[in-house]
Amino acid sequence: MSPWLLEMDNVHFTYPGAARPALNGLSLTIPEGKKCVVLGRNGCGKSTLLLHANGIYRPQRGVVKWRGEPLVYHHRGLAHLRQKVGLVFQDPEHQLVATTVEEDIAFGLCNAGLPEAAVRRRVGEILERFDLNGLARTPLHHLSLGQKKWVALAGVMAVEPELLLLDEPTAALDPYHARRLLAELDRLHADGTTVMMATHDMDVALAWGEWIYVVDDGRLVLEGT
Repeated sequence: MSPWLLEMDNVHFTYPGAARPALNGLSLTIPEGKKCVVLGRNGCGKSTLLLHANGIYRPQRGVVKWRGEPLVYHHRGLAHLRQKVGLVFQDPEHQLVATTVEEDIAFGLCNAGLPEAAVRRRVGEILERFDLNGLARTPLHHLSLGQKKWVALAGVMAVEPELLLLDEPTAALDPYHARRLLAELDRLHADGTTVMMATHDMDVALAWGEWIYVVDDGRLVLEGT
């Protein structure tokens, strides 16, 4: 078995109409059990990297592997991958799809094909764990940005991924919600989830991260402690 959870080998990707590639031969490996941080300036490829790790984008050249096996980009293969690799977008509006908090948390579980009784049980567990019982039937458009990010994280964790990816998770959060989010990431990591976040916040990277990647112009230029 591969020592890496996820591997990217010489991945290239250019958005339609773009003058420059977003990923330009990017290669990296994600070790199991680490708190990983991706750093880099705007436009360096951080978000595109995460979207390839989750199978939303497919490399135009190169390969992405999960536990040593290349990703399979048909419906069944991607559905399986997304039970293993969860992604929380920077903007929760791009992720929240249902009407209420509990419906949104149930959405991913239903897509995973769980029986109705198992979905209800798991939704109840997640509402309790993330202290969302009081908001369970609240319409999503009534929530603050911090609450929406919290619900998006809860929805991803409902399917119990092995690797959790987060794009700028503390962006636009006040200090209270940022601390709460990082504390929850620590708890998830202690429970066995490997976590990788992309961030501009150097204080968060230095205080929270165990393994750092620096990306520039679509390439990995540095990694280490």
